[in-house]
Amino acid sequence: MDVARFKKFPILGILRGVEPDAVEPLVESVVASGLETIEIAMNSKDAALLIKRAVKAAKNRLTIGAGTVLGMNILADALDAGATFIVMPTLVHDVMEYCVRKSIPVFPGAFSPQEIYNAWNAGATMVKIFPAAMFGPAYIKEVKAPFDRIDLLACGGVTPENIKTYFSSGAAAVAFGASVFRKEWLQKKDFASIESSITKLIANAR
Repeated sequence: MDVARFKKFPILGILRGVEPDAVEPLVESVVASGLETIEIAMNSKDAALLIKRAVKAAKNRLTIGAGTVLGMNILADALDAGATFIVMPTLVHDVMEYCVRKSIPVFPGAFSPQEIYNAWNAGATMVKIFPAAMFGPAYIKEVKAPFDRIDLLACGGVTPENIKTYFSSGAAAVAFGASVFRKEWLQKKDFASIESSITKLIANAR
């Protein structure tokens, strides 16, 4: 992952529960929407295979990482599959230490002020505020007051309607998942609706 580039276009899509045969057309829809960065959750079935297929289909048009990395064995599978950044729902110390040591961009999850500080102090590229939907953009604004030098990635409940508010409240980046990659659209292989929704989300962020 080129972190400087991500900071210029700081929107991350989260894929979970995608069928292997849907990866290629889904990647094409994501690229067509203008999105540049996605993560594939490692608690998805055949997650490593999904990452490999996504990397191959993307042909360097997307930055692809792994999410829900909760242990060293999962980290190894993700990196072997081609993930170039790592996301966690919490701070997993051995995963964090490895990524920092190897200069792999890493986004640990946190929520309370103490957790946010601990994650940043451990070397986070950004601290993922999860679940951000619990208190919304107002919470980001509050914690940025004392943590003005900590980059926060808002994750959970980000929609086309509130994405701009997250940024104006101080989020350095946002992540979206099921609000756009809807289960029913994935099941129906309705990639056009997914593309349209991502396009709208990006447009609303600007």
